[in-house]
Amino acid sequence: MTTDAVTLLLAMLTVAAQLTVAAVIVLAIAGRRSPAAARLGTRAAAAAGPQALPLAFLVALVATLGSLYLSEVAHFLPCTLCWYQRIAMYPLAVILGMATWRRELVVRPYALALAALGAPISAYHYLLERFPAVDGGTCDPASPCTLVWVWRLHYISIPLMAGSAFALVATLLLLARPTAGHRTAGARPQAAGAADANPVRVRHR
Repeated sequence: MTTDAVTLLLAMLTVAAQLTVAAVIVLAIAGRRSPAAARLGTRAAAAAGPQALPLAFLVALVATLGSLYLSEVAHFLPCTLCWYQRIAMYPLAVILGMATWRRELVVRPYALALAALGAPISAYHYLLERFPAVDGGTCDPASPCTLVWVWRLHYISIPLMAGSAFALVATLLLLARPTAGHRTAGARPQAAGAADANPVRVRHR
């Protein structure tokens, strides 16, 4: 695939991520006002919940591979803010991959923290691209953060792709529900035959 084809594919995936996040937000807001919307949101969350964790891993993995393609194959030089976003995204792919394999939701707070760290950086980076004058000296002049390597559909650039991925990962993690065999935060396995946490003591006379 050519670089143009890859960036177009990433742009389309970005639009899909944005529409998904927007739909979840709209359903959440509408559910507060309409019982029908609340029921629809509940059914949608129940259907998506068991698959939300592997989907979040897939989003983080695609974002990571796309980032590596743009720098290592297309030779788009990452700026300082690009590296900060990578610091948040790359561990997400590893953490969510392990969580999906082990069927554990205990990583949710840590993954949410990484997504919450990366999203504002992406937003600030996108702002710098649109308004270079607001740069407070964050970036290296040799690799300016204001340089736009990709511009698709008249509004999508690399930081917006990353920010959309962070937002979708966070949304999916909030929707994630345990399935059979899943471990959740705070859950501790109990040995078979272990005594009840509050045993009834019998006094013998």
